[in-house]
Amino acid sequence: MPRNSQATFDCLAAMRALGEPSRLRIVRQLLDGPHSVNELCEDLQLTAYNASRHLTVLKTAGLVCVEKQAQKRIYQLAPSFQSRLTKNHQVLDLGCCQFDFTKMPE
Repeated sequence: MPRNSQATFDCLAAMRALGEPSRLRIVRQLLDGPHSVNELCEDLQLTAYNASRHLTVLKTAGLVCVEKQAQKRIYQLAPSFQSRLTKNHQVLDLGCCQFDFTKMPE
């Protein structure tokens, strides 16, 4: 039976995507709300190339979505990802494990 990619959440893909420190830092930044690539680069001290590469991985894993506004691309946490956040959006519950963003290294 085909699965609706918008409605499903792939735990394994999420874990793979979150297994890289820069991607974790991006997700932590997006917990505060949508950001442009330039804002993420400035706030996290990333090059545009690296930020874009990491955002592509997060988007492919279904963790972020993007909206084009004029020349900017605005990234935010995907609804299916947000629905798994608990405790003031600081704990990600994947069912098999949890990521507590308040206890992770900067």
